[in-house]
This record gives sequence, structure tokens and C-alpha cells, in this order.
Amino acid sequence: MSAMHSQSRLQRLLPAPLNIPPKQWLRAGIGASLGLFLAGWLTSLAYGPGIALHLLGPLAASAVLVFAVHSGPLAQPWPVVGSYAVAGAFGLVLRQCLGPELWVAALALGGSLLLMCLLRCLHPPGGGVAVSAVLADAGLTALGDHLLEPVLLNAVILIAVAVVYNRLTGVRYPHGASARKDLHHTRDPLPSERVGIRGDDLDQALQELGEFVDVGRDELERIILATEQHALQRSLGGITAAAVMSRDVQFATPETTLDQAWSMLASHHLKTLPVLDKGQLVGIVSLSDLVGPAMQRGQFSWRGLFGRKPVRMHQVMSRRVVSVTRGHPLERLLPLLCEQGLHCLPVLDGERLVGVVTQTDLIAGLKRQLLSTTSGASQARVPAL
Repeated sequence: MSAMHSQSRLQRLLPAPLNIPPKQWLRAGIGASLGLFLAGWLTSLAYGPGIALHLLGPLAASAVLVFAVHSGPLAQPWPVVGSYAVAGAFGLVLRQCLGPELWVAALALGGSLLLMCLLRCLHPPGGGVAVSAVLADAGLTALGDHLLEPVLLNAVILIAVAVVYNRLTGVRYPHGASARKDLHHTRDPLPSERVGIRGDDLDQALQELGEFVDVGRDELERIILATEQHALQRSLGGITAAAVMSRDVQFATPETTLDQAWSMLASHHLKTLPVLDKGQLVGIVSLSDLVGPAMQRGQFSWRGLFGRKPVRMHQVMSRRVVSVTRGHPLERLLPLLCEQGLHCLPVLDGERLVGVVTQTDLIAGLKRQLLSTTSGASQARVPAL
């Protein structure tokens, strides 16, 4: 028992895993080195190597944040530039008023932290900038009020390198809130947000926590949604598109006429038709694609008296088709059919169309899984006789 207790205490002392792939370590390491070198080199050309070297400490800490934890709120451009400006100015004022003492440096750190929180530019290396401004050597002291110039130059160069490098390596930076698609343009929340965790719940939870949290609200929401997605995948038991798709696919060709398409949709109670050309999926038509041409055909025109050419599918079909594979997990079909306004997803096996998944197919598959889960839970609760 004591051995198990000691082992559990040892595990609590060990650091938590990063859950970051090693290639991201390499990407962040190269970026941080590049950002620090360029900022230090350009600052040394402008103000001399002594001044540049004295300011490298806080700059190196900022480089770790903007390249390694680029999505965090502390690593965004305004916290970096704002904290350097506020902390540098505050430390410079205290040095000129109280002198280069250790207690003045501590006071500069605490005061700059309060100002950074007030101005929403909290950035830990900013505290280092404040202390460096108070305890500056003779070279920095000679700059006087111009000390902020190399400090801000460092911050701006580092941010510029971070924006270019992060985007070149496939990372979105700065990391702002992403706009959400609202296909219906109503005040209703998205279907996925009507049940479960909502943005208001996150705001209230963060407010009740009442502590510094090094993760933005949007990032926290993404983590929770991804966790829910993995939990849903586990609960659905690996059901794929092949299990729920309709296999007797009704389709049109590019030469199918408007009347023929209407007839197929009406007779089979469908809302969409895949368009195949020599067995290849080249487009898709929906009711909304056919309504416009049908209304135009019903309007009077002098040309119509001499006959009109039939409208064919290659004239009205949508050529950009969202398709899935046979092994596509069922939980990944949910956002496509619920939030992106799609009524039908063609299922491909290589280049060959083997089925379609409609909203009806998806609901039937979820119902089947729900009934099987409920049945299994009920049998587990009933004692054997």
C-alpha cells in the first residue's frame, strides 16, 4: 500500500505530457531562433550590439510564446507590443524618479503587471522589459527617453517574423476569433450549439474560475468541441458512411433536361441528384438549382412563342461537390449535413459513385445506434432470473 502511495505521489510530481507532435517542436524551435536572431541583428545595426544584447532576455521569452504557443492570448501581437511599450515606459519613469535600485525594479514589475491587465496586453516577458529598464546599464541609460525605441523595434520585428513564418508553416497567426458560417441568416444559434455547451456557459465558467487562464475562450471552445467529437466517435461504435448510405442511387447526366430532373425528384421524393458523366461525378443539382430556370420558363417572352431550348443539367448544376468515402465516420457527417446546408453527400469508392448519404439516412443511422445503446443499457439493468 505504501509503495502504491509513493508511486502515485511520484506521478503527481512528474510534468504532464505536452500532447504536441515533435514536428511542432522543431517548427517552433527554428522559428524562435530565426525571430530572435533577426530582431537582435537589426536592433544592433540601429542602436549598437551592446543595447541589443541587453534586451535579448525578454525577447527570447517572447519568441517562445509567439512560436510555440502561438494560439494563446498572451502570444498575440497586441499583448507583445503593448506590454513592451507599457512596461518599458513605466520602468523608465520609475528609474528616473527613484533610481536603479532592486526594490524599484520589483515595484516596476508589479506596477507594469497591473497596467498590462488594465490595457488587456498581459505578456510575461513584459515584466522582464520593466526590470531591464530600471536596472539598465550605462549604454541603455545614455538613450534616456529614447530607450523605448529599441524595445519597440524588437517587439515589432519579432511579430513580423512570427506572422510570416507561422503562416508559411501552416499556422494561423495572429489567432483571432474565427467567423462562423450562418447560412440561414437568422438569430437562431447553429444546430450544434442548441444542445450542450454554449458560449455563454464558457464565459460564466471562466468568470467563476476567477484565475489567470493561459488559453483563449475560442481555443477553449475548440478543445471542448474536439473532446465531444472524440466521445461521440467512441459512442457511435465506428459506424461509417457505408453502413447508412443509400445504394440505389438516382442520378442525372449533364444532358438530362429540366423536366426529366423534376420528374425524378418528384417520383423518388428526393431533394438532390448527383450528375454523372460517363460514370464520373461531375456535379450535383438540388431543388434550389431548378426553381430559377423553371420560373423563367413560365414567364411570357416573344422568343417562347417560337419554341425554347430545353434547360439541361450542365447549365444549372453545382460543379463543386462535397463528397465522402465509404469509410467516412458517421460523426463527421453531422456537421456537413447539419451546419453547411447540404442535403446529400455522394459516397465515392475511388472515383466511382457507390451511394449517397442524405439527412434522412443520417437520422435513421443515429436512431438505430440510439436504440441499440438503450437496449443494451436496459438489459444490463435487468437482473437475470
